Amino acid sequence: MTVSWVIGASGLLGRQVLTSARSRGHALLHPPIPWEDHVLADAALEAGVGQFHDEAGDDRWNLIWVAGAGVVGTSEVTLAEEHNRFARLLATVGERLPSGPGAVFLASSAGGVYAGSSGPPFTERSEPRALAPYGANKLRMEATLRAFVEQHPVSAVIGRIANLYGPGQNLAKPQGLISQLARAHLLRQPLSLYVSPDTTRDYLYVKDCAEMVIEMLPSAAAGADLPGRTITKILAAETPTTIAALLAEFRRLVKRRLPIVLADSPNRRFQVRDLRLKSVVPPDLHGYARTTLATGIDATISDLAGQLRLGTLQR
Repeated sequence: MTVSWVIGASGLLGRQVLTSARSRGHALLHPPIPWEDHVLADAALEAGVGQFHDEAGDDRWNLIWVAGAGVVGTSEVTLAEEHNRFARLLATVGERLPSGPGAVFLASSAGGVYAGSSGPPFTERSEPRALAPYGANKLRMEATLRAFVEQHPVSAVIGRIANLYGPGQNLAKPQGLISQLARAHLLRQPLSLYVSPDTTRDYLYVKDCAEMVIEMLPSAAAGADLPGRTITKILAAETPTTIAALLAEFRRLVKRRLPIVLADSPNRRFQVRDLRLKSVVPPDLHGYARTTLATGIDATISDLAGQLRLGTLQR
């Protein structure tokens, strides 16, 4: 049996990771974490470590961190607290490490860590260079996980994830262009766009990403007896799409022009033109990127349309 503790289970990716892991027979832990209260959140995570240790025993286990409220533009203070909470969790897990083979997954950001890099398409061999504090914090968290793995008989997967989208995106965050476009369409509200139409991104449907995460973990856990074994893997559709092409696909699906307003933002300096991605590190997960952009956009619109009918769509 495999015991998986999913931290951030209520988020966009976390919910789909739960579904994917459950379909493969994992025993799941996902106690609620009151993130809005730092003291209560730390207490909940510490209690979760004890439960995780007892449940995992000598079975195979996964610790899956897909939490994080940070986005480009988040303050350095908030990001530092996110890193520190992750570091405290690892330290506590290290004191009560389950005896079976285990792996830790960290959701990182390809856009965040490669924003200042040169020579797209970016691969795992490209030198990461963050532009925004958000990306710098992801690199700090990656380094903290690598140090943890060096000191304990576990393995790790760092997933540098492309632009994630799909049903369930938190619209309160200033991110998720596809979801924001869908909301603007449904509410007939203008949406400010502050990047050039030729800006290129890699859009990965959230269910596909979750399948990639769960697929990676068994091979990682199998190598837990190799100290310091950390796999850094780009999780992407590997299909570059410009903003102009994305808008055109939206117009084709909804059969009308979108209420786009060109604007400026202080975060514009963090948005580079070309963030093409390509993974060159095994295993090959490209086959899991099954959802076409049209299908993913349609599913996102349908989800928000359902919220609109229920009166729960954030305006």
